[in-house]
Amino acid sequence: MDMHNLESSTTARVLTEALPYLQQFHGKTVVVKYGGNAMTEETLKHSFARDVVLLKLVGINPIIVHGGGPQIGELLQKLNIESRFVGGMRVTDAATMDVVQMVLGGLVNKEIVSLLNRNAGRAVGITGKDGQLIRARKLEMEPELYASEIIDIGHVGQITKIDAEILDALIESAFIPVIAPIGVGEDGESYNINADIVAGKIAEELQAEKLVLLTNTPGILDHNGDTISTLTAAQINALIDDGTINEGMLPKVQCALDAVEGGVKSVQIVDGRVPHALLLELFTAVGVGTQIFPGSDG
Repeated sequence: MDMHNLESSTTARVLTEALPYLQQFHGKTVVVKYGGNAMTEETLKHSFARDVVLLKLVGINPIIVHGGGPQIGELLQKLNIESRFVGGMRVTDAATMDVVQMVLGGLVNKEIVSLLNRNAGRAVGITGKDGQLIRARKLEMEPELYASEIIDIGHVGQITKIDAEILDALIESAFIPVIAPIGVGEDGESYNINADIVAGKIAEELQAEKLVLLTNTPGILDHNGDTISTLTAAQINALIDDGTINEGMLPKVQCALDAVEGGVKSVQIVDGRVPHALLLELFTAVGVGTQIFPGSDG
């Protein structure tokens, strides 16, 4: 077989392999938490944008939720505002919250919108304040053993309600929603919310077919450092109990567990350092991460 025929054969095989997945996801909602290297490296940024635009073109409804921690930290440093963290959450006073809103709702959000639009998409950027999409209240951290009172970390919020009316309107159109994780309180105050949590709660509210969390890791690893391709909620709890899942992966795994328990069909923790990771995960049998299902059976 000559090179041209070999390439044609490979292309045909890939398209044929994708068909059942295209049928499964057609008309369904897929929520993607966008972060890590996929959000900072130029080649990965463009491959991600093309993936998302393709999803919309083939009849899937992608919703993008993004973070922006490094960009926030960079601007705070330039403004000589100290960055502090408690339990992995950024302590967010009024001055820091102003920067969070500028970076997430302005700089980062509009860069992603522009990226999607330059790749022939029709993206609309919003924060959780728009249409009161994300209602929130102040998050109070449980005290550490040495602390006598609950810790106030300022304008860091926890979600009280997702009002998806604005998302429903965008989903039914040709637009791709790009969401900055900023919530609004009853008093109109703005709250900084973890982007993984926002993505998970939106996926729950919309009963999404899939939640995809892009990370800088190959997925959930076993004791040998090998990626575990599929896990149930019960298996994950066992891995947490024996210490296999720990530290940085715990918040993402908890977000995944909450999502599948809340009705999301499956959650994928995906290696965003792989070009076109989103397409590989959704449309091939190989995948590039760990898929999490509800239930107790393996």
